[in-house]
Amino acid sequence: MIRRTAGLRAATVILVMAASATGCSSGDSSSGGPAATPVSLGYIADYSGSAAFAVAAKQGLWAKQGLKPDLKVFTNGPLQVQALGAGDLDFGYVGPGALWLPASGKAKIIAVNMLGQADRVIARPGSGITKPADLKGKKVAVPDGTSGDMILNLALEQAGLKPGDITRVSMDPSTVVAAFSSGQVDAAALWYPLIDTIKKRVPDLVEVTRTQDFYPKLTFPSAFVTQPGLPASNPALVKKVTTVLREADDWIAAHPQDSEKVTADFLKLPADQLAGSTKYVKVMSSGDLAKLTEDGTADGWFNGLADVFVTMGKLKAPGDAKDYYLGSQYQAATAK
Repeated sequence: MIRRTAGLRAATVILVMAASATGCSSGDSSSGGPAATPVSLGYIADYSGSAAFAVAAKQGLWAKQGLKPDLKVFTNGPLQVQALGAGDLDFGYVGPGALWLPASGKAKIIAVNMLGQADRVIARPGSGITKPADLKGKKVAVPDGTSGDMILNLALEQAGLKPGDITRVSMDPSTVVAAFSSGQVDAAALWYPLIDTIKKRVPDLVEVTRTQDFYPKLTFPSAFVTQPGLPASNPALVKKVTTVLREADDWIAAHPQDSEKVTADFLKLPADQLAGSTKYVKVMSSGDLAKLTEDGTADGWFNGLADVFVTMGKLKAPGDAKDYYLGSQYQAATAK
């Protein structure tokens, strides 16, 4: 799911979803009684980017909160943040690679979605690379501005290396696959399922660094965001949407495989196309996330990634997660 830019895996289904987004939302409105409150929400048409919305629709969670969702499909997180800033969207979804935008004040994070566990720094057999320190002087392929870029920076920092200590080769993800497979580079920073494709050609590749190596101190979360001013101007709406997302993620955490099918149905995809998606993410219950928020762990995730974004040139200064992650509001929404 930093990852990549969040829309890369969505590209194959965007045309289908553009025609069906309105239909997905209209079926969850309540009939009779007070009129439901309309709310516009952005999502990305892959598992991580739409599972919560798929489950919310299936379980009737929007109507339960008196909301009528207008779901809009996007190809990536930055476009949603742009729409938030223009007032064209109330809430959106961003992958880890776009979290520099909330850190720069362009959005507020209302909830963590899932934790990405798909990113790796990998090395070719015979390259002499078995640990991050071995990357020094090696040729490393990486897609700029993605979660692969982020895990590479973390690996270098872990080894006490600087970006200039490697020969960095910037490529788009598909080119990384080809370059690594053909031996044009010594190592690469990429993610599953693209690494599965590489393994078919280079089965004995070495996994040098994994996302999980940094957990729980640091991880790659995707998140739900809102307009910077909305929590102050309409706190009731923010709480209702947060409650929907909380209940959806609780259902997903309890039914991970079923959530793959529900999401495939929502995206009008064959069920097997999303089968196994939960292998690459960690879904937390609302109770677990509330505890990690209370003890400061979640703030630490965002602050740690902000430091990475400074290294990548996305931010001039890291700021403080307390200014853009609405942790106390999330805890209030999850309180029983």
